[in-house]
Formats: sequence, C-alpha cells, structure tokens
Amino acid sequence: MDDFQYFPAKNVKQACALLAQYGEEAKVLSGGQTLVNMMKQRLVSPPYIIDIKGIMDLDYINYSKDDGLRIGGLTTHRSVEKSDVIQDKFPMLAQMEYTLASVAVRNWGTVGGNLCSADPASDLAPTLIALGAEVTLTGAETQRVVSLENFFIDSFETIINQDEILTEIHVPKAVMNGGIHIKFAIRETDLAVASVATHLTLKESSPETCDDIRIVMGAVNSFPSRVKRAEEIIRGQKITDPLIEKAAQAVSEDIQPTSDMNGKEAFKRDIAKVLVERTVKEAAARARTL
Repeated sequence: MDDFQYFPAKNVKQACALLAQYGEEAKVLSGGQTLVNMMKQRLVSPPYIIDIKGIMDLDYINYSKDDGLRIGGLTTHRSVEKSDVIQDKFPMLAQMEYTLASVAVRNWGTVGGNLCSADPASDLAPTLIALGAEVTLTGAETQRVVSLENFFIDSFETIINQDEILTEIHVPKAVMNGGIHIKFAIRETDLAVASVATHLTLKESSPETCDDIRIVMGAVNSFPSRVKRAEEIIRGQKITDPLIEKAAQAVSEDIQPTSDMNGKEAFKRDIAKVLVERTVKEAAARARTL
C-alpha cells in the first residue's frame, strides 16, 4: 500500500471542501470494505484519503408514515438488517441484508459506501431500485436528489461529482405490496452470479391483477438495472404462470451477461430466467397476504 495523506473529516461541509480541494486524487473512506481492499491489492493508490466515518450525523434510520424511510449514508448494513421498522415496513430490504456477505462485512460496511462503489453484483442496489429509492448527493456548494435508478453509469461508475458525498437514501412510504430479492452465488457469502429484486403491487379491486411492478437485475448487466420489457408484460395483467414465464424469457433475452469464472453467458441467462420466475411468484404471494 502506497503512502497517502489522511484527513478525518469532522462534518459533511469539511469533507466536501477537502474533496473539492484535492479533486480526483482524493478518495472517501466510509466503512472501508471496498476501498481498503482495493488499496491493499494496489488497484487504487489515492494520494489523499478523506475519512468520513466520524460524521455521526450520517448514521441514522428514520421512518414516518407519510414520508417513508430515510437512511443515513454511513448507516451499516447490520443496522439496516436489524432495524425493527425496516423488518416491519420494508421486509425485502431487511431480508436482503441478512444474505449480504458475512456478519463482519455487514458490521463495518455502510450503505452509502456500497452504492458508491457501484459494483454490478451489489445486492443492495437492485433491492433499493425495486423499492423506488432516491439518494441525496451533497457537495461543497450544492445538494441534489436523484433516483437511484439513474445513479449508475457503468461498472463501478456513478453520476456522483468529485466534491459530493452520498448523504441519504430515501425509500417512499410503504404501500400494500410484496417484494423479494433472490440471488444465485457459488458460496453463500460470495457476490452474486445473478440476482433479481422484484417489487409489485396488486389492484385493490382485482387482487390477482398486477397494478405496478419493478424487476431489477444484478450482476448480469454492467450496472443494476430494470428490465422494462418484462415489467410491461406483467403490468396491468392477471398474474398467471404462463405470463410469468413470458416475462422471464424476456429478461433472459434482454440482459447482457458475460462469461467468466462463475459461468458462461448462456448459464447466466438461464439462472436469471429461473430467478425472475421465483421472485415474481413470491412477490405476488406476499402481496396477497397483506
């Protein structure tokens, strides 16, 4: 690991000012699960490290019936997993966190750091996109709110500016819905080979009919993304096995997986199809019980 200058930021304003000052030569340290490992492997060697772990104002979970869920960027995965309100109001998020990596990683890793690393195999990003989440990006002079769906540009790339920090995640208020995240991995604690997060609502007047749906894929595209052709197949229709199979086939055709040590492209397409079928069926079943 190469030498670097270390700055422990006391607040968001100071952190953003330091990022603006040192530009692309600076990196943010939050939980450290991604950055430290990359530095140890000499994949990155930033001359300046801006440590934001001590900014306690960014570690929180707040919920209100009208506003929904707000999570600070420095909140750990473990805190999200164990939150009573998240388990009650957003169970698919808590359940996803339980399957994310290991307890040690969840204890240290932060939700903001996870999203900003923009790993295509992230479990968190597809789940939050399926829930319609948006993120707050705070800079030295500005603050903006963007849909998480539009946050990712490519593998390990986001729209975040050099002087910005992801300070908050907002998930809209819970409605009568069902959702689930499922992944396929070689080992339980590994990154996903393929993953799907599906969230849907049923029509009150016709509980077998889909009112709205989001199907978000992880690890099979260059960044977490919705498969809108499959969503359109199901939206507004009575949910049946043939309809689900048709949507899953559309997903298999539309994703862009690559062959690697975890499997060939065709294998990943087959896995994605099976996962979509499972998640849509389970999400619909959960929605019917509410």
